[in-house]
Amino acid sequence: MSRTSLKVLLAAGIAIAMAVSAGSAFAQKKVKWKMQSAFGGTLPHLGTSGVRFANNVSEASGGKFEIKFYEPGALVPALECFDAVSKGSVDACWTTPGYHTGKIGPAVSFFTAVPFGPSMGEFLAWKIFGGGDQIRNEIYAKHGVLGFNALVIGPETSGWFKEPVKSLDSLKGMKMRFFGLGAQVMQKLGVSTQLLAAADIYPALERGVIDATEFSMPSIDQKLGFYQIAKNNYFPGWHQYVSVNEFLVNKKAYDALSKSNKMILQLALGETISWGYAETEWRNPTAMNENVNKHGVKNVRWTDEQLAAFEKAWDEVLAELSAKDATFKQVAESYTAFRKQYKVWGEAQALKPTYLP
Repeated sequence: MSRTSLKVLLAAGIAIAMAVSAGSAFAQKKVKWKMQSAFGGTLPHLGTSGVRFANNVSEASGGKFEIKFYEPGALVPALECFDAVSKGSVDACWTTPGYHTGKIGPAVSFFTAVPFGPSMGEFLAWKIFGGGDQIRNEIYAKHGVLGFNALVIGPETSGWFKEPVKSLDSLKGMKMRFFGLGAQVMQKLGVSTQLLAAADIYPALERGVIDATEFSMPSIDQKLGFYQIAKNNYFPGWHQYVSVNEFLVNKKAYDALSKSNKMILQLALGETISWGYAETEWRNPTAMNENVNKHGVKNVRWTDEQLAAFEKAWDEVLAELSAKDATFKQVAESYTAFRKQYKVWGEAQALKPTYLP
């Protein structure tokens, strides 16, 4: 073999080795994201689902895609996730659309929960196939953000009160933590509402900054200790019959992901939705019994007349906000049109709890 041929072979070998090395390095490259959570990692369902999701992504990717869960306030305050993701100071947030009203307006609350709203199936049908998520994506795109449905929970309680609510008139002048579109309804009835993150509610209730609160469902509220101060827990959760939280992502960070990592996110989110909903339905009956039997809580149901008053106030809020907010009107019209279309199917399949005497 000539010296020239040897040099050619040697150069080719080096080129192949470099290509293999580069390919190996690429294959081993890790993606590391920071995910700020609006909910504590030990808070049932809302927070634990975020921890589970991050672990699932890591396991499914063989450790190549890591999402670090940060406790509320570790990087940014719980209610300021949207700006942080928009600016790229964090890659993602485990949060809920209703926390972004200060940035986007009341319309965004539709994507979490709607007063006197539908079941999980109907709500997700509107969001995924009926145009709801499409409108959300159009709104978020203006801020360089993407949102993905992340956790679905069932009916919440509609409030913890220190004293029994003798009539809706007694709500007037009350200071209450309330979320989303339901807060607009309570304001109609004379309640002074404010939105507080989970960790801030108990001390506000204890110090008398607020007189009453709603947050979530019995298994979650129990962890936050509301029963220690307010013994009257009201049902049903007319303001949040179904709630959908979200995985909020910086668009540039998402676009930089490989197709396989994007699919891992989608699959992990789907698992979180099914697991989380089933877990809440399993845990809440036990939590309700514990609240009554161990903590002296009184479970109270609003009368049909009181629920009618809440619903009437919601209809007024819907009309008023639609008249003065174009984005709210767009979302409301999409939502109500879908519900009208769904009604024939929903009513045909509706069952009472029992037909036996």
